[in-house]
Amino acid sequence: MTNSIPPVIEARELCMSYDEAGHTLNVLDQASLQVAAAEMLAIVGASGSGKSTLLHILSLLDRPTSGQLFIQGQDTAGLSENQRSQVRNQVLGFVYQFHHLLPEFTALDNVAMPLIIRRIKRDEARQRAQTLLEQVGLGARIEHFPSQLSGGERQRVAIARALVSEPACILADEPTGNLDTHTAEEVFELLRTACRQHQTAFVIVTHDPSLAARTDRVLTMSDGRLEGVTSAPVL
Repeated sequence: MTNSIPPVIEARELCMSYDEAGHTLNVLDQASLQVAAAEMLAIVGASGSGKSTLLHILSLLDRPTSGQLFIQGQDTAGLSENQRSQVRNQVLGFVYQFHHLLPEFTALDNVAMPLIIRRIKRDEARQRAQTLLEQVGLGARIEHFPSQLSGGERQRVAIARALVSEPACILADEPTGNLDTHTAEEVFELLRTACRQHQTAFVIVTHDPSLAARTDRVLTMSDGRLEGVTSAPVL
């Protein structure tokens, strides 16, 4: 018997177009997808196929030209910029190819920063950050600055930072793209473990077909269209 839990993310026929030198450039063409809780979804495709544009829309950073986007069942079309920011900060997490850590802060304070911004008490924020850093294998590196960490360690810090707010879904843009094969493997395993342990959904844009093949589901983007099984698995 199925339940009525809505997908964490549901996109319906998203289109995105730009006017360029008097011509209309269609970047997304009726892209639809659903992402279930604790699901790991990969999106693959050539450069320029529309993956980054789709991720920006799912992140509530851009608005589509047409189509609908629901986050935890809520239609985002009528949300103000402040409301979109609240949803982005409370429901979504982000991991990028380049970690975007703040160089002047330690690993601990980088991870605690999203909570401190929410005005959670500093001691509590740092304790939660330390717990996550221990979970990602960096318990001995919490007082190190980004410049003192390896590329893989910095990406682990970025993953801990994305998880610290307990988001429903993490959007990851080429999270292993800047790493060597062995480190990329370790980071991917960390993402998969986080997906299971924290019941967090992941949408991962990647050029690596071998990593994509190990997710729960793979969608291919071509000329702005998504191909594959776009509906979320039945819970």
